[in-house]
Amino acid sequence: MDFMEIHARDARHVANTYARFPVAIVRGQNARCWDESGKAYIDLTSGIGVNSLGYADPAWADAVAAQLHTLQHTSNLIHTLPCVEVAETLCARTGMRKVFFSNSGAESNEGAIKCARKYGRQSHGPACHKIVTLDQSFHGRTVTTLAATGQASFHHQFGPFTEGFAYAPPGDIEKTLAMLDENTCAVMIELVQGEGGVIPLDAAYVKALAEACQARDILLIIDEVQTGIGRAGTLFAFEQYGIQPDIVTCAKGLGGGLPFGAVLFGEKCADVLGPGDHGTTFGGNPAVSAGAKVVLARLDDAFLREVGKKGAHARARLLRMPRVTAVDGLGFMLGASLAGLAARDVVLAGIRNGVLTLTAKDRLRLLPPLTIPWDDLDEALNRVEKALKEVAA
Repeated sequence: MDFMEIHARDARHVANTYARFPVAIVRGQNARCWDESGKAYIDLTSGIGVNSLGYADPAWADAVAAQLHTLQHTSNLIHTLPCVEVAETLCARTGMRKVFFSNSGAESNEGAIKCARKYGRQSHGPACHKIVTLDQSFHGRTVTTLAATGQASFHHQFGPFTEGFAYAPPGDIEKTLAMLDENTCAVMIELVQGEGGVIPLDAAYVKALAEACQARDILLIIDEVQTGIGRAGTLFAFEQYGIQPDIVTCAKGLGGGLPFGAVLFGEKCADVLGPGDHGTTFGGNPAVSAGAKVVLARLDDAFLREVGKKGAHARARLLRMPRVTAVDGLGFMLGASLAGLAARDVVLAGIRNGVLTLTAKDRLRLLPPLTIPWDDLDEALNRVEKALKEVAA
């Protein structure tokens, strides 16, 4: 089946909610994948940060398959060991106390918001439900997580939204602190604003905000849906900021390619949610948990140091490329500013040259699989440079 037929069938039967690129992938191995015609690509997107171990990692696939042959699912009214083991690992490696499992980043953020509002109500009264997020943030596409998202472009046509959110300017500690009042139950931030342009928050700003939250008994929620699970060069990005959040959310890379999210609760929040307060049918599913165990086991200190080195190498290479004026991000989460070029045009030129990349607003975004071999990384960067030159010509 050729691409045009796949595209036509997609257009007829799949809701038109994605501005898809003109490529159809049929198989992959680590950082390389192939389309329906047999053309090969090096993938610097990892499914928007999902395929943490690349395509079809053998150990991951074997673990998931073995679990599917044993027990694929049971309700959350019954205990299963794989779910418990993932929760134990996450708590042991983060200093958090308990975990709620979901299926996506938006669901994880919904869980964090519900926990924060119950905590505020119990600790400070029913009016304590305000949550401060940041301008240019992105927390999901449900009605509530859209309300938490500090980008007006996402707010058209879907109101009325869940009330109780306010947006502070990132990096401006005085204006941010001025928004915290007696009815504020939580502050919710991304340490790198991925959909906002791959912009890291200033460390001093984050530290001051964390200290203010602790002093005022306001929960600090760190949205690590995109930065977590090794993407930033540490298991979670908050480790690089010298803070201990009250709630951490994650998803994307945790499942290694299957739908999996988590809300990690610290000491204050460990027992806030009780039976019936929250739930989801597939959260902590045995099969996705089996895959997550492989992902977390692979992400040891040596592996994460290598991710950091590869990210630094990619950043340095990008900065030497034509029309690249700046590169921001952490670890293997990079956004390149382009002078006089449209990022989508560069992505399309990359596809023609056998490399897959992404955009973030007006920036070129790279989220390679954490396992990408050095040779593949260098070849992919060569192809990115070729695409830049073609678009600039």
